[in-house]
Formats: sequence, structure tokens, C-alpha cells
Amino acid sequence: MARHEDLPVPIFNSLEPVYGTGSQLEEAELRFGKLKSKFIESFGQSPDIYARSPGRVNLIGEHIDYEGYSVLPMAIRQDTIVAIRKVEREKGLRISNVNAEKYPMCTYPADPDQEIDLKNHRWGHYFICGYKGFYEYAKSKGLDVGDTVGLEVMVDGIVPTGSGLSSSAAFVCSSTIAIMAVLGSSFAKKELAQLTCECERHIGTQSGGMDQAISVMAQSGFAALIDFNPIRATEVQLPAGGTFVIAHSLAESQKAVTAATNYNNRVVECRLASIVLGIKLGMNAEEAITKVKTLSDVEELCISFASTRGSSDPVLAVKEFLKEEPYSAEDIEQIINEKLEVVFANSPSSLDVLRAAEYFKLHKRAAHVYSEAKRVYAFKDAVSSESSEEEKLKKIGDLMNDSHYSCSVLYECSCPELEELVKVCHDNGALGARLTGAGWGGCAVALVKESIVPQFILNLKEQYFQSRIDKGVIRKDDLGLYVFASKPSSGAAIIQQQG
Repeated sequence: MARHEDLPVPIFNSLEPVYGTGSQLEEAELRFGKLKSKFIESFGQSPDIYARSPGRVNLIGEHIDYEGYSVLPMAIRQDTIVAIRKVEREKGLRISNVNAEKYPMCTYPADPDQEIDLKNHRWGHYFICGYKGFYEYAKSKGLDVGDTVGLEVMVDGIVPTGSGLSSSAAFVCSSTIAIMAVLGSSFAKKELAQLTCECERHIGTQSGGMDQAISVMAQSGFAALIDFNPIRATEVQLPAGGTFVIAHSLAESQKAVTAATNYNNRVVECRLASIVLGIKLGMNAEEAITKVKTLSDVEELCISFASTRGSSDPVLAVKEFLKEEPYSAEDIEQIINEKLEVVFANSPSSLDVLRAAEYFKLHKRAAHVYSEAKRVYAFKDAVSSESSEEEKLKKIGDLMNDSHYSCSVLYECSCPELEELVKVCHDNGALGARLTGAGWGGCAVALVKESIVPQFILNLKEQYFQSRIDKGVIRKDDLGLYVFASKPSSGAAIIQQQG
């Protein structure tokens, strides 16, 4: 039997297989109805086809995908829907949004080779990422997708933006799948996951691939262990009786703006930690600098060292060979016998980090990555063990708590708002709670017993969100966007004409 990632994105004639039954189905029917009428209002005819792709929440495995390690996310019910219709090429690409006030129509030529103007950021650029990426992929595969056509597009996205729940990946994935479907092509999910990861790089983010993989491949009712190189997804059945509640700290994570001191800084620190470990564990300096890119590249050397101490834990090598105090650039240059500017000469974003950083915390960063990578597999093992559902929930809650501590203390990617929010979650009975996504703002995810979810959300509203509503940070009516429960939802789908 084919693995589900080898299958194409499913095509449905109704919404029930995607949204289930009850209130979620009713909400989806209203959204599709509104989307269709807005499409007709803007373009005079119905769309040919719809595509949807969900956002995601990472349950465990933070800041380790770019170090080569597996992660464990689930899709959430919030998604982006793209309605699309083919027209004559001369009409170009017209991209509208149901929320026209916030996202005015964007127009582009029907030219797959056009450059994206990154200095002039427009919301429609995310659609163009999918457009360019689709044609590049088709060309590389020698596929004939016919003459270039114009496209009329209407978008409806309900994944909160700037929250670390992958609104951009949901938009890029649904756009790419809509373009693929309307042009009559079909690719396997694993190809789409890889392709959409590359699409998003057109906007300038060096995405690790987790967001697109889970958005395309998710199965309803399951989280997924995502492995990289090549991308593949293994279903993980979560224990019954538990639900995940996602809450926004309301501190916006300005990932692009603060990259040199936050996100990219950690990538550089991990690279330096891996080179220093490689040298301390017997590699010559030149070999370490050219061959070692991530901590996973030296993991085996760390484990061989640990085995001399009767252990298999790579953190033992970190404790032995990386000092706990921060390193200056000079300290590291003496060990590796090379200037840091030379090591990172081919990476402008890393050179920005070197200019901004006074020192580097190699011990803490490596200890987080190796311990977090182990927690991902411990999480998967816990849910597939023979233990009772109660014991499984307790175990994965403990792992989430350990993950948050590691992100906060070792990786230092939390912030005061996230710390407060995680504490409020614990005070109100969460079995586990942690920051999710890059951190420095964005969301926390809490594992909560299903029976207390309504009360838990009410308590969060009173103890965390009410003061922010009073200060005018958010509107009371919008609270449902900032705190909600979600079971693992289904992945991307194509939906034929509605009604």
C-alpha cells in the first residue's frame, strides 16, 4: 500500500471530509459561500476550483529542524482557502482577498519568470511564490503545463498572522495547490512539501520545511513526526482525553527584523558549537570548518565520546568540551585557527550576526539542540507505549515542560509575555505548556484534559487576556483568534465547485 505522502492531494466534492460535521462544518459552509459570492462579485463568474491548506502548531522540537533533526507538529483547524479561475493571459494575475480593506487587490503579469520586488512588500507576493515555484518545478520535471494563462484568485485566510502558526506556509501551500489543480497537474504530497518549501524562499525566508510538510501531509486526528532530507511524515496518534489549547502571547515575533540578534544568531552559534565540538573530538580544523554545518553532523562523535563514560547522551560531550561561559570571537578563532568572517564568507545574514554579536553561548545552544532532539523521540515513544492514556498524557506534558525550560533557559528564545502565559497555563491545570514556533513572542501551546478545556480557556481570558483587552491591545470580539482549542486537523485538499 502506498504511503500517504506518495499519494496526491485529495480532491473532494463536499466539505465534510475536510471539516467533519457539526459547527465546524457549518462555519466552513458559510466561509465557502461568502468566498464564492465575493469571487462572483469581483470577477463576474464562479471559480473553477478551491484549494485549502492549514496552519500548524509545533508540539515539540523547537529550533532543531535547521540542525537536521526531526520535529513533531500537528495541523490546526485554521486554514487558508484559495478560489481560482483560468482566464486569458492578457488579463494577467488578479489576486483579491475577502478582507479587501486590509488586503487590497494585487495585480501581476502572467509571467512565471517575473522577479518578486522584496523591497516593496505586498501580501500578494506569497501567491507569486507559489506561481513561480510551480512553473519552475514543472519545467525541471519536463512537464508540459500548456500555454501560460491569466488567473483570477480570491483568498480567505483565518490563520492568525505573526503568531508563529505558519500563516505564510498555509497561504503559499494553498496557492501552489490551487495553481496545480486549475492547470490540470497532480504531484505527490511529498513532492509538494518540498516544492512549497522552495517556493517560500522566493520571499526571502530560509524555511526549514516543517511548516509546509505538515500543512500538505497532515492526516485528521494525527500529529506527525517530520523527518528531513528527504521530507517524510510518520503519523503519531495522540492519547485520548487530551486537547491542545493555543494561546497568543500578543508579543509579535518580528523574526525578520530581529534576525541578527535572535533567530539567525542561534543558527550561527549552533554552527560554531558544532565546529568546536568536531575539533575537540579529533577532527582537524580545516575539515571541521568545511564539512561540519550542523550539530547533527558531529552527533556520532559526541556519542562515541559518551560511550567511554557508559552513556549514549551527546550532551556529555557538550559538558566536557564546551565551556559554560560565553565565548568571544577571539576565543573561537584561537580554537578553529581561522577568522570567523572567513568561515561565514558566503552567508551575508551570518556576517550580519557577527557584526551584531559580542559573544557566543555555544554550551547552552548545543545542550538545547541535543536534548530537544531526544525529547521529540521520547514524545513519540510515550504515545505509542503500552501505558494508560492518563500516564501517556502526563509523560508528554512533562516533556513539553522540559522543552519550554530548555527553550527559555538554554536557547533564550522566550520573552516576558510567554513566561507569564506559560505560568498562567500551569496555574490552571495544564499538564504541559511551552512556547511554540521561533519564540521571542508568538504563541504558547498547552496540553489540557478535554474535560476542563472550556473552563481553562475562560480562566486564560480572565487572567491573561482581560488586562490586554482593557488596554486596547486587542478587541474583545477578536478573542477567539488569540486563544482556541484544536485537535489535530487534516492537511491540504482540493475542493471541486461548491453548489
